[in-house]
Amino acid sequence: MLWNRWCDFFRRLDRPLLLVVTLCSIVSVILLRQMHGMQVTDEVDSNDWFVQLCSMGLGLSGCLVISALDYHKLARFWFLYTPIALGLVALTFTSLGYGRAGADDVAWIDLGFIRIQPAEILKLVFLLTFSLHIFKCEKVLNKPPQLLLLLLHAAIPIGIVAIQGDYGTAIVFAMMTVFMLFGAGLSFWYLLGALALAPLAIWFIWTYVFSDVHRNRILVLFHPGTDPLGVEYQQDLGLKAIRAGELLGRGLDADVYVKVPEMHNDFIFAYIAEVGGFVGAAIAIVLMAFICLRILANSHLAKDTMGKTICLGVFALLLTHYVMNIGMVLKVMPVIGIPLPFFSAGGTAMVSMYFCIGLVISAYAHNKKRYRVFYDPEP
Repeated sequence: MLWNRWCDFFRRLDRPLLLVVTLCSIVSVILLRQMHGMQVTDEVDSNDWFVQLCSMGLGLSGCLVISALDYHKLARFWFLYTPIALGLVALTFTSLGYGRAGADDVAWIDLGFIRIQPAEILKLVFLLTFSLHIFKCEKVLNKPPQLLLLLLHAAIPIGIVAIQGDYGTAIVFAMMTVFMLFGAGLSFWYLLGALALAPLAIWFIWTYVFSDVHRNRILVLFHPGTDPLGVEYQQDLGLKAIRAGELLGRGLDADVYVKVPEMHNDFIFAYIAEVGGFVGAAIAIVLMAFICLRILANSHLAKDTMGKTICLGVFALLLTHYVMNIGMVLKVMPVIGIPLPFFSAGGTAMVSMYFCIGLVISAYAHNKKRYRVFYDPEP
């Protein structure tokens, strides 16, 4: 009976994970609404909080649908959604491409009535296609020809977003690739080889890929105070907002707040710390840590390599975002345009992150070979 399968599915649902990501999203909506109402920053539109709320609703609904579907079935239709995702990314190089004020990259599509970030959709597609690719060649994963094909697969999204100028997202894709490959059993000899070549790669990227702006953002971390009105300005304000929060924070209705550029997006952690103080920031970090550790635990419960690598890919995605974003706000990492998942404003990112959680829960819920929701189990 289909009803019995649905009841079984809801019993298998990873409710703690879903509850925590939903809680983070609700906090995000409240913060965005309060930012506009208290005029904390001029960059927040009056409907940003509503867009975030609708994105949360759409993302949560899609998450539940994806959770009920077998991730194997979703991956098998890669030939349908992969061209769409790549086509949307390609549109960023046309007249539809849009770059936010103050950003170095042109990573959005402006359709007039809505702006979307195709790279967020590409993350979801990469999770499915790359995990399927690994699953099909896991027995010969360590043979150089197969590994080369996998690296070429990963190089496509990394290269595209790097050409856009979105180096932060390129790093995210690279970290997803590393975690998924080693989670599938890649030999550590390859890691040693990569470490040996790392200095040459760093020199090449520093010399031929990074612009002067990118290099200065890194150099200023080692020489603080050398450019307080330039590349340091945003991070210094972020630190000022964090210090202003002290232990318990100023609350949501203070008379004055530190105005930090992109506070609603990449620097929302500074606002969390200012509103909630050290305690509020610590709670937010605990919630993020729970999400990552829960996904990592689910990777060990997956029934096969594909489910495991999907979970590890989402784990790497979120961990990289959280570490780079908070490090950026704390001025221990360069400003690189990385949002804080489930907190930062961004409709496409919110929906995409929920869909990624849906894939994790699918791997968690379908960890028994005979369990199915929408069709009869195989004999």
